[in-house]
Amino acid sequence: MLFNSFEFVFFFITITFTYFLLPFQYRIWLLLIGSYFFYMRWEWVYIFLIVGQTLINYTCSWKIGNSENKREKKFWLVFALASTLGMLFFFKYYNFANDSVKTLFNEIGFSYMVPHLNIILPVGISFYTFQTLSYTIDVYRNRCKVETHFGHFALFVSFFPQLVAGPIERANRLLPQFKRRNRFDIDRLVEGGKLIVWGLFKKVVIADRLAEYVDRVYAHADYYSGASLALATYFFAFQIYCDFSGYSDIAIGSARILGYDIMENFRLPYLASSISDFWRRWHISLSTWFRDYLYFPLGGNRVGIEQWIFNIYMVFLISGLWHGANWTFVIWGGLHGTFYLMESLGKRFKERFLTKVRSHHPIIRLIQIFVTFHLVVFAWIFFRANNLSDAWLIVSRIVTDPLGQLYLGPSQLTTFISICLIGLLVLVQILQYRGRLSLYFSMPHLSRKIRWAGYWGMVMAIALLGKGGNEFIYFQF
Repeated sequence: MLFNSFEFVFFFITITFTYFLLPFQYRIWLLLIGSYFFYMRWEWVYIFLIVGQTLINYTCSWKIGNSENKREKKFWLVFALASTLGMLFFFKYYNFANDSVKTLFNEIGFSYMVPHLNIILPVGISFYTFQTLSYTIDVYRNRCKVETHFGHFALFVSFFPQLVAGPIERANRLLPQFKRRNRFDIDRLVEGGKLIVWGLFKKVVIADRLAEYVDRVYAHADYYSGASLALATYFFAFQIYCDFSGYSDIAIGSARILGYDIMENFRLPYLASSISDFWRRWHISLSTWFRDYLYFPLGGNRVGIEQWIFNIYMVFLISGLWHGANWTFVIWGGLHGTFYLMESLGKRFKERFLTKVRSHHPIIRLIQIFVTFHLVVFAWIFFRANNLSDAWLIVSRIVTDPLGQLYLGPSQLTTFISICLIGLLVLVQILQYRGRLSLYFSMPHLSRKIRWAGYWGMVMAIALLGKGGNEFIYFQF
């Protein structure tokens, strides 16, 4: 069930209306049944994966929390990790690993008979797998109490607003909220509604319109000039941001109407002044997950330089692989790891340079944002390309043929509108950056008439310019 569909509108209105009519003790079961129904609208059989992960981690965490034996605690943790990650590996990475081994064997002249399997990737499996494991790990670390109410834990795993594309919530934030007696709040309805409209605007008006140009050019990269490929890459940078942040806004807004607060996932990432700053702003729930459950356990930066470099690359390479079973994602992660290391290792030189100039001067800030943005855009080429061959072709074309004939898309008007929409987005982001608009797109500094003109303008744009029916990009991860 897509957020950008009338089916979801009817579903959400029904759930919300029923939720606030029901007595408190029944609400959790309404949300759980509704969340399972929401997920089953894609492929009903994969509900068994969520239920399986829920049962495994509920049982293992209960065993961990009620045992005094360290060896026994570790056994149940390893069992939970192996079984839960095993499901993720089979459905998402089996064919990738199998095909990679087959290619290696063929190169050295050995036969390889393990078959390729026709496996459909369950939507959102990477998200709810990480969310589920974070709870079990936190119980093992004594950072989270064991949840004895199975319904609460099952809903934590499957809560429909953020089930299939995040944000990846933490148990100590979300579980206590399920015990709260929420009352209908008109202010939460209005604020949540604004977020939903803003998220839909970014998705169906901006992202889906940009997708027309991006999909056409990237599908046949060898047909187009470097100028066209560069424009498609810039378009993709804004497409993926509007697509993913739009989903997060709708998720946060939907949960807010129901009375729940889930974490922000984006904080103006394209206005970041460094790569480290970018990752504090982009997909925040995932970057903090890797920090807390991979980077810190590896030793973080409290180790020698060689181990630290290994830790950084490990985090970014696994982050790339998390996004998809393709070497393009691994290269994308490796590029960000390299950028991060170059920035960190050159930090002392950078600080010396900035002390000699007016480091807080707006021009210096603009240069930092410009450079960071283009490093991120360059890495997006590998993220979006169908394969490594296409990625190298796109890079070489952009470098060798930057002034070639520019493809203006299936409709010049559509391409022009797309550029105007990007300009509008950038203007809004600058206003948010400067504090004139709130991060969650409320307009407290503007008059009531201007505020509501903006909201209704977005509603009209969604109705007139929106392109419904397209899945969100991160559903494939």
